[in-house]
Amino acid sequence: MYPLIRELLFLLDAESAHDFTTAQMQRLQSIPIVLAMIQKLCEPRTAKRELFGLTFRNPIGIAAGFDKNAVMMPFLAALGFGFIEVGTVTLHPQPGNPKPRMFRDPAKRAIINRLGFNNDGADAVAERLKRYVRRVPLFVNIGKNRDVPLEGAADAYAACATKLAPHADVVVINVSSPNTPGLRDLQRPELLERVLRAVGKTKPLLVKIAPDVDAAALDEICDVCCRFADGMVCTNTTITRKGGLSGKPLFEQSTDVLREVRKRVALPLVGVGGVFTAADARKKFEAGADLVQLYTGFVYEGPSIVKRLLA
Repeated sequence: MYPLIRELLFLLDAESAHDFTTAQMQRLQSIPIVLAMIQKLCEPRTAKRELFGLTFRNPIGIAAGFDKNAVMMPFLAALGFGFIEVGTVTLHPQPGNPKPRMFRDPAKRAIINRLGFNNDGADAVAERLKRYVRRVPLFVNIGKNRDVPLEGAADAYAACATKLAPHADVVVINVSSPNTPGLRDLQRPELLERVLRAVGKTKPLLVKIAPDVDAAALDEICDVCCRFADGMVCTNTTITRKGGLSGKPLFEQSTDVLREVRKRVALPLVGVGGVFTAADARKKFEAGADLVQLYTGFVYEGPSIVKRLLA
């Protein structure tokens, strides 16, 4: 059935389709019997992992960006995801970049986003996280507002984490989105260290890195993460196109970076980028991932993807 649903959704522009899907998920998750039916249909086999002192029923998660404002968590848990990452959340609400800012490339099974951290802000998201009864580990991804200069970034991340970390299991520091000017400069070792020191480790702390880094920069990032973080997310979207490119074209690049990071660190790693099939997930694990996330694969493959990845 999903190929037909996808065909209809793809008649809408990418962001409108996402907003429509979000609204439907919110509506359905408010009906307990419907949520229970979805859970029964989509429940994957158990493949437990222990990481960060947490138990994951399986190692497949939904990546940040799909549920920016933490409004779909019950539905996503019912689909079988082993963990959920919400965000990116900034300290203050912001509308993001002008529309249109999200595009599909079906021939390449890709999405290009230029969203720019559109979100409701830390206070609103914290209230939703506070009310949510967690069924699976919950990650919250944080960033800085567009108008915050680099010299103020550490304080902005720390303030955002103070509001959100008490209501999540893991905090992910996003210093790699290509859609906030200057954000990737925070991967420079002195700036990254400042951010991580400011945020601290009240909860396990992960750093999400870009795929577009050379070996020398990767050495520096990994060194800082080994000293001040608890893990890394490999990787964000690529800037080989204007905006952030995700999906199949990202798979090899993100997996290569994951493999190189594994050579440098013994930290837990989350592999993300271009996962559509069980074979894709297996390659991420072989490259060094402890957990795997997806977003674009979910859009193209539909709600049964977790079950199929773990079949």
